[in-house]
Amino acid sequence: MHLWRKALLIQDGIIFHMSHSMKKISRLMGKAIHCHGMIRDGDHILVAVSGGKDSLALLWLLREHQARVPIKYRFTAVHVDPGFGADSATSMEGFFKEQGFPYRILRTDIGPIAHSPSNRENPCFLCSRLRRKHLFDIAAELSCEKIAFGHHKDDAIETFFLNVLYGGSLSTMMPVQKFFKGRHTVIRPLYLIEESIIESLSRKMEWPKIDLGCPSAGTSRRRQIKDILAGIYRSNSKIKGNIFNALHNIKLEYLPGSVQAREIPKQDR
Repeated sequence: MHLWRKALLIQDGIIFHMSHSMKKISRLMGKAIHCHGMIRDGDHILVAVSGGKDSLALLWLLREHQARVPIKYRFTAVHVDPGFGADSATSMEGFFKEQGFPYRILRTDIGPIAHSPSNRENPCFLCSRLRRKHLFDIAAELSCEKIAFGHHKDDAIETFFLNVLYGGSLSTMMPVQKFFKGRHTVIRPLYLIEESIIESLSRKMEWPKIDLGCPSAGTSRRRQIKDILAGIYRSNSKIKGNIFNALHNIKLEYLPGSVQAREIPKQDR
């Protein structure tokens, strides 16, 4: 019997034989939720579940966390099938039903739209943007003020370099971010957790691998940044932590800010 099936059988009794990776990831997620005030009593959270290891870990851990905290909250798992033809909707629906998660499935054509000939330069950006729009719409329909994504520490670091190299800005993912004048709040409970820990948990739990059928998988700009950083990390084990800490140790007096930038003639930038 799969480990995730065993855990489900004892879920109601709140008895867990947690692995080291499960304990560490649970502790770090709890710390992120507490420090950033991500979840409040009475919240209804939309959990965006793509079918990858990160979103499955988030979904599973939110239920495990739910059983241990004094506040009451509920969540609905939402999967947006991008429409590449792999029918991830059917696979995810089977998983949600078997695991007893409340869920919604949405079949779309955002994948082919984002990969159309007129948008060859950055299909991943448009696909992500369209998917997020659908998620916000469903959140409004379900009266979910919170939307949880499975982005982790490595995602925050990679996004920073993506924005620097391709967006020309010093910015990255926030652990908590409000949208539409506060009507919706995006939360990232896995914000403090390294991808390698999630991978270890995923292997132990033997979660299914959901294929979205994306033609850009493994060839995106994010993949390039990930590969570059992996080489840098191998040279010094402290580098990843230093980069992540740097995102929270900003010294504006040593950065040319927007006021100074406006003083520079455009042709000289």
